[in-house]
Amino acid sequence: MHKIDKQLHAFLWASLAVMLVWSGWSPADRFTWLLEVSPIFLISAILLSIYRYFYFSRLVCWLMWLHAVVLLVGGHYTYAEVPLFDWIRDAFHLARNHYDRVGHFMQGFVPAMISREVLLRRNVLHHRGWLVFIVTSICLAISACYELIEWAAAVFTGARADAFLGTQGDVWDTQWDMAMALFGAVAALSTLGRMHDRSMKRLLQ
Repeated sequence: MHKIDKQLHAFLWASLAVMLVWSGWSPADRFTWLLEVSPIFLISAILLSIYRYFYFSRLVCWLMWLHAVVLLVGGHYTYAEVPLFDWIRDAFHLARNHYDRVGHFMQGFVPAMISREVLLRRNVLHHRGWLVFIVTSICLAISACYELIEWAAAVFTGARADAFLGTQGDVWDTQWDMAMALFGAVAALSTLGRMHDRSMKRLLQ
């Protein structure tokens, strides 16, 4: 492993640990915080378990870090009450706090790059003709699974899951969430493909 990669990984893990402490310090709702940040613990466990054999390019590492920060901020305040987006809502006379939309956009944007890297580096595809379709489908599947988790949380915990759902009275919230994940995946594939290829090439060198 290159020394720069080790330093980058150490910085990302350390800074994320600091953010985790801040996020978990007196969150708006402890139960909601646990639900929101649990993907970070799950993905971290997976990354650490495969670290000796496979680690991601620098670009994807930064994107995963950014996605974790989005989750930690949402977990601390709840997605419907992030202060900056409350101000944006009031300043532009919007109907709701849109931080939830940002979170679901990231749910497509970052997994698109993760899926793309795994598929290409593990030689899952013999050519790239189906790459965009497969990656986009994976991101939509992830988004659908997350919506099922939200539904299950609502069924088993009742009103305690209201802040986790973050619907803010929008009957189309689930559809918007999946649409934002789709937009995120398409945006990532459209704008970061070449940069991602260069980042993977540096890693392999």
